[in-house]
Amino acid sequence: MIPETPIHAIEYAIRFKKPAEIAALLDVTTRTVFNWRKGIGKPSKAHLALLRQSLNRGTHNQQGGGFTFIDLFAGIGGIRRGFESWGGRCVWTSEWDKFAVQTYKANFPDEHEIWPDITTADPENDIPDHDVLLAGFPCQPFSLAGVSKKNSLGRAHGFLDLTQGTLFFDVARIIAAKRPKAFLLENVKNLLSHDGGKTFDTIKKVLREELGYHIHHKIINAASWVPQHRQRIFIVGFRENLPFGWDLLEIPDAKPTLNTILHSPEEEPEAPYTEGVKGKTRVSDRYTHSDGLWNYLQNYAKKHAAKGNGFGCSLVGPADVARTLSARYYKDGSEILISRGTGKNPRKLTPRECARLMGFDTPDGPKMIIPVSDTRAYKQFGNSVAVPAVREVARIMAPNIMGQNSPVKGLTDPAQIRLSLAC
Repeated sequence: MIPETPIHAIEYAIRFKKPAEIAALLDVTTRTVFNWRKGIGKPSKAHLALLRQSLNRGTHNQQGGGFTFIDLFAGIGGIRRGFESWGGRCVWTSEWDKFAVQTYKANFPDEHEIWPDITTADPENDIPDHDVLLAGFPCQPFSLAGVSKKNSLGRAHGFLDLTQGTLFFDVARIIAAKRPKAFLLENVKNLLSHDGGKTFDTIKKVLREELGYHIHHKIINAASWVPQHRQRIFIVGFRENLPFGWDLLEIPDAKPTLNTILHSPEEEPEAPYTEGVKGKTRVSDRYTHSDGLWNYLQNYAKKHAAKGNGFGCSLVGPADVARTLSARYYKDGSEILISRGTGKNPRKLTPRECARLMGFDTPDGPKMIIPVSDTRAYKQFGNSVAVPAVREVARIMAPNIMGQNSPVKGLTDPAQIRLSLAC
């Protein structure tokens, strides 16, 4: 599907039509198309509707997307959003948390059911064929002892012994059975150093030697797109040895600050997060810390400062960049407390602000539907991914995934690849 955000819609369209063709279709100049791609101005709704209509007639979109993918450990669909931006179509989803499923279904009303337990899925009978496997898999300690569990490879050693008892095992057995063109695995950056590097060495061994994929990994900080420091490791794998390089990533120079995601008086009020009237919209008092909790957090911070460590609370304002939003944010919000001025108790972010902080909500895109309680929402956003970072990884993966539709097929030099994408 063509993305809703104008700049991404133009970026997506250029993968299938030359800028001159787009310009002729929309009755604008080619320079205008390139300016839109750079974020200088934007196409009107009528332009986007015409572009969408034209692309939907193309053969690449006859099946609802340029490629298919499955969404494992899906959470609330952050990785999915990034890949849908470049023509991906989700054909199967797995997520065990019933509250995350509630949010996922509200935002992705698919026809397919969500599989609740990945460990019970039979790749041959339960999972459809797909081009890409996506998984933000949990990193449990890897057991090297090996346990008695059958797997699709039918091996008693190697693959089985190295990953048995972990959820990565289930990712690997699906890759082994379905042989997708590509995969993207996402995890915390500490996966790289876990157990002295042994865990990541095991993962690489399985993906490369046992499954035969060409893999590339990189730690990416989402602070280039959203106002929080959030470092995650992305592991990209291709079944074939295709032209792919992390130097193709386009990481913005400007670092956004919290003023881009905090509620504004000019917003329409949205209960229960904000109240009042447009022009005087204010954050609901429910998000302001009580005297007792604020005093506790300040004393806690002082105690740890005296011990010489950094534990405590983080007070930030509109011009700052936040620490990493975590799943424990619902407890006291201590890692990101928003200052309300001298002499006033700080407040937590609202779930709507968390949606913006994670890149789910954008100024010119649809709002994320948040159907769960604040506590559940904080956990879900804290466990999710920064959507813009995933979207950028998906952008440089997409040409190789789409094969003959790819403008970079057959090119190995990064400079040539960039030139072909711009033509």
